[in-house]
Amino acid sequence: MLTHEENILLTQVGRGTPCGELLRRYWHPVAAAAELTEEKPIRAVKILGEELVVYRDAKGSYGLVGEHCPHRLASLAYGRVDEEGIRCPYHGWKFDGAGKCLEQPAEPADSTFKDRIKHVAYPAQYLGGLIYAYLGPAPAPLLPRWDVLVWEHGKRWIVKESVIDCNWLQPMENSVDPSHLFWLHGDTAHLAPRVKTYAEKHEFIRFEYGIKKRRTTLPFATGGKPEVDEHPLLFPSVLRHVAPFNEGKSVRHNLQIRVPIDDHHTQVFRANFVPSETERSPADAPVPFRFTPLKTAPREYRMDMVSAQDSMAWETQGHLTDRATEHLGVGDEGVIELRKLLKEQIERVLQGLEPIGIIRDAARNHVIDLHVINERIGLFANESPRPDRAAS
Repeated sequence: MLTHEENILLTQVGRGTPCGELLRRYWHPVAAAAELTEEKPIRAVKILGEELVVYRDAKGSYGLVGEHCPHRLASLAYGRVDEEGIRCPYHGWKFDGAGKCLEQPAEPADSTFKDRIKHVAYPAQYLGGLIYAYLGPAPAPLLPRWDVLVWEHGKRWIVKESVIDCNWLQPMENSVDPSHLFWLHGDTAHLAPRVKTYAEKHEFIRFEYGIKKRRTTLPFATGGKPEVDEHPLLFPSVLRHVAPFNEGKSVRHNLQIRVPIDDHHTQVFRANFVPSETERSPADAPVPFRFTPLKTAPREYRMDMVSAQDSMAWETQGHLTDRATEHLGVGDEGVIELRKLLKEQIERVLQGLEPIGIIRDAARNHVIDLHVINERIGLFANESPRPDRAAS
């Protein structure tokens, strides 16, 4: 249980809030690259409470600027792009990717007015089918090259799900709550055919990028030997996961990335990768994309889908769950550990220190192999498939 004040501390994402300032120390995806098309290379996005537009210019570079033009506040989401940047549709002011005002067509030719205008702009980078943004102080850390995003030998694709109508921390607490898998997903998840009785042991292990969630299913539940699975939570907002694919003929590695839109909404992206001897997916190549709705109508969840089951559990806690009224037990150890880690990292940022998981050494960032374990589907410690011949 948290106090009301602690709950606000851990959940507010706006600029100037303690948690918002922590979250701004990390890169977050704002769009799938495939969402920016030749016909419409601009898209309005909202992240950490800020209304922005992401665009691809005529040279193929990505930019991220404030949605509202500093002239008369019209939306740049309806603007035009060229080789230099983005132009406002209202009066033609043009900005480059750094927010510098390049043109003001209605001003005199010798005017220096444009030199006094600096628009909101943030770094944007492409990796593995996603466009990432960094909204924090300079210098930006390196964009982490997680294995799923840069492995080459296999098939990669991106899924974007319906916006989740709740605060970002509710999905992340779910990621360190392994006991829910048996009850919420038991009829649909890959454990269903093999595990008939709830009998598990859980461990939560800190490591350099966050928390490893280790679940051991005990022998009398499996009818045989204990089975272990271990998935890392990559602080602050990513779950690295693996599951069977193609009726168990292969495995699907994925990153489940929960992006805080504002205090009451979260966008989930899933980056998927299936190893293959015959297919290649360079990290800088175009990546297939699809959108997956989680409801058929308001509060009508597609309960045959694992992700929609999760969405139901997160959203029905409320837009911002009241943690002052909850009752945590021994089985909530992972949730307690995540909250403790989050408080610690907020305090580090308040003290002017870097939080956990920040990468600045390029030698550590070629391929970050996370070594997931899932003995139930044949991935054992030190034996996970490693198609790590990644693009440099």
